[in-house]
Amino acid sequence: MKVFKDRVAVITGAASGFGREFALIGARLGMKLVLADVQQDALEHTRNELAQQGADVIALRCDVRHAEQVQALADAAMDKFGAVHLVFNNAGVGSGGLVWENTQADWEWVLGVNLWGVIHGVRIFTNLMLECAKKDPHYEGHIVNTASMAGMLNAPTMGVYNVSKHAVVSLSESLYQDLQLVEAPIGASVLCPYFVPTGISQSHRNRPEDVPGAAPTASQRAAQAMSDKAVSSGKVTAQEVAENTFKAVANGQFYIFSHPGALSNVQERMEDIVLQRNPGDPYKATPHIREMLRAKLKA
Repeated sequence: MKVFKDRVAVITGAASGFGREFALIGARLGMKLVLADVQQDALEHTRNELAQQGADVIALRCDVRHAEQVQALADAAMDKFGAVHLVFNNAGVGSGGLVWENTQADWEWVLGVNLWGVIHGVRIFTNLMLECAKKDPHYEGHIVNTASMAGMLNAPTMGVYNVSKHAVVSLSESLYQDLQLVEAPIGASVLCPYFVPTGISQSHRNRPEDVPGAAPTASQRAAQAMSDKAVSSGKVTAQEVAENTFKAVANGQFYIFSHPGALSNVQERMEDIVLQRNPGDPYKATPHIREMLRAKLKA
């Protein structure tokens, strides 16, 4: 996808983090914007800010766990702008702790947003975009699914999140191959950020009432503390990640990494698989972190 001006972008999780930065860059490039988030006040703030800058923008509260709300988002985009060209399936939440200590509600919430949200986005918007392409011989489209380095690695006390993001990587690779098979004028990318200062570590602020949380266990408290520290201390900004994502879309690049240096860990994991070795020690280079975590679990 080479042209952004006057094209229509749909962004979930648009009120903060990567989604907000996607919206700001899209507006700067002259795109028409459809913003979605569950946090109504932050969503309205972002919409108003962009509108004051002259952007053609609408915003809808959308819980991506629910197919009918994602469909309503697609319908609103078509009603307002008549086409969709760029989709960011970006909404995401985080939850940690030892994998057997996560409740059914934890699993339903994280998989509902991180995986089913992307499934709904891919299913609904790909079909819509293919229809748009039939009507426009010059049509170009692209879909970006936000996964994580947790979709490439499996750190301890992040099991629910890891599962959701591995599934998004698989879904995205499958989408890419299917689009290539039918020679669709639609590209696909998977964004795999590492620790970047966003609101992901404070996802509980938007936890819905239908998935109530239990009192956190020691491992969940430890995971929360480590996540807070890692995310807040990240040196790569959400703006930088968003800018690199737009460049990747323009270049037709599938894999997008915020921290390419971390790919050595991915390579080691792949080698473990190919050589049929047991999974390696994620704290080999930082054993003090392992001991710190163990101490917190025993506290």
